[in-house]
Amino acid sequence: MLRRLLQPFWVLLAIVFLIEAWLWDHLEPIVARVVAAIPLRAFKQWLAERVDSLSPAMTLIVFAVPIIPLFPLKLIGLWLLTHEYWLGAISTILFAKFLSVGVTAFIFDVTRPKLMEMPWFEALYEFVMAMRAKATAIVEPIKQRIREILRGNGDGWTARTLRLIARFRKSVHEAR
Repeated sequence: MLRRLLQPFWVLLAIVFLIEAWLWDHLEPIVARVVAAIPLRAFKQWLAERVDSLSPAMTLIVFAVPIIPLFPLKLIGLWLLTHEYWLGAISTILFAKFLSVGVTAFIFDVTRPKLMEMPWFEALYEFVMAMRAKATAIVEPIKQRIREILRGNGDGWTARTLRLIARFRKSVHEAR
């Protein structure tokens, strides 16, 4: 009974996790293009050389520090939200989210080899990757069902309804 009640929570958590993973996967190439377009490639090379000389624990600090300056930006977004500046709040929070994921992906790309030298970090990384696979397994049947509903193929009432709507739209367009 409890498992059935918690299932929507786990699905929602899996969706949030997959959105984070999707942002990570899709912002990392954008950040790579930005690095290629502006002189960040030299910065990345310089940072990689500095990270190579650091211990894994110090590399963890290098990985965590860029997140700190972005925290006030999120607080500004929350302040805007509390004062009902909806568009500004949403824009600021989304900008902070995209920027933090992009910067984190950039820094993680540089620091990953050193961070993986720490057994606990490697175990944490493997755990996160396993959770990502589990989240995909949880959400995939739901995504498949939504695709089937939107395609309208099949014999269910939604498929018939979508076919009826398509026929109605076609008749309206032909009548013009």
